[in-house]
Amino acid sequence: MAGSRSGPVRSEVARRSILAAAAQILTERGYAHLTMEGIAARAGVGKQTIYRWWPSKGDVVAECLLEGMLLPERLTVPDTGDVRRDLATWMGSIADILDGDPGEGILRSLIAAATQNADVGGRLRDSLAGADSIAGRLQSAVGTAPHLTPATPVTELAEALVGAIILRVLSRAPLDGAAIRDILAAVLGPEDAA
Repeated sequence: MAGSRSGPVRSEVARRSILAAAAQILTERGYAHLTMEGIAARAGVGKQTIYRWWPSKGDVVAECLLEGMLLPERLTVPDTGDVRRDLATWMGSIADILDGDPGEGILRSLIAAATQNADVGGRLRDSLAGADSIAGRLQSAVGTAPHLTPATPVTELAEALVGAIILRVLSRAPLDGAAIRDILAAVLGPEDAA
């Protein structure tokens, strides 16, 4: 994540322990309760070891995201050939996370981390709306879905979809079947046009 560093070479075992500890604490207690001291204690390393490699807890969270340690299986958009159904399935998976005890806290924590650290925000954006996720799925549907043409700004559509979900997370509005249908109609056009 960081460029060249001076000082001791990072131990891969210590790095993995630190990231695992951070992901566990974030899952259990949320971003507000994630501290460098807590990560160090759980990982069995000194706090200075963490600070040598990551300047803030947000940077640790960003690397956890990069390493796929936070909700990796839930952020993958399926590709069955029906983009509306695939996005509805993915949004349903997000709704399940929001309904679960640790999941809601993780998503809120990631949003909080992104507001404090631009790198976390960029990585969160890339993991949700990047080419390997929603934008990529929308791009693969160009020409096969009625409202997705080569001129369609798929990255912006992906961002609009993620923005709608984030707004619901922040406002604690439900992400139920009706909301999912309405959001997808706004992004992909009315279902009857499909």
